[in-house]
Amino acid sequence: MANTQKINKAPSSPLAHLPTCPLANLHTCTLTPMPPPTFDPTPWEPRFTWFLNAQAAARGLDAAHDLAHVQRVVATARQLAAVEQADLAVVLPAAWLHDCVTVPKNSPRRREASRLAAAAAGEFLHAQGYPQAYIPAIQHAIAAHSFAAQIPPETVEARVVQDADRLDALGAIGIARTLLLGGEMGTPLYAPETPFPLTRPADDRVSVIDHFYTKLLTLVDSMQTAAGRAEARRRTAFMRAFLRQLGREIGADPGV
Repeated sequence: MANTQKINKAPSSPLAHLPTCPLANLHTCTLTPMPPPTFDPTPWEPRFTWFLNAQAAARGLDAAHDLAHVQRVVATARQLAAVEQADLAVVLPAAWLHDCVTVPKNSPRRREASRLAAAAAGEFLHAQGYPQAYIPAIQHAIAAHSFAAQIPPETVEARVVQDADRLDALGAIGIARTLLLGGEMGTPLYAPETPFPLTRPADDRVSVIDHFYTKLLTLVDSMQTAAGRAEARRRTAFMRAFLRQLGREIGADPGV
């Protein structure tokens, strides 16, 4: 497709009315065979950025899911795809569009967010004339990236996108995003009486630090690719060091 094709109007956000998710069965989707990996999606990246900006203007973004997050996920996905020999015609659109719909962390519909994003991405790609053969696999990769959705990734491309997104929740950038989002939600940094959840169940609603124990420190065990696991170990070690330093400063044992 020529790069000069007119960009169609972005579809309205599925969150406008929060409909029943149209992709409820993506965790068991049947993926159609794709053509040989000769299609270069790189010229489409300005269109993906345009769509994300249009979606953000319509619905807003939280502090941890801005365009910079997406750009980091795309860069990491490119690196993992090269190692895993994954098809960029699937990986890049899925990485760019994986958060094109977000649901607040404290919403009862949080588990539907990635399916809603997959639906919105599919509508956009269809409208823009992206090669049809790739779209089901792109939608699956988007739906399966989410920690909350618990959809097993069934393709190497979905595994790459999931790992790329989870790596952005780890290390220095993961700590920064966690603190940003916690502050935005008004969650205390730690519980004064029990700063670290060693003698009580970890609960994200209690403190930001609890999120390290409910999710972040467990992500390394969920990584799908060898390169992703290796990098997750490095970033998790950094987060454990952060918790130990925090413990020294506030006089409490983080247990890590």
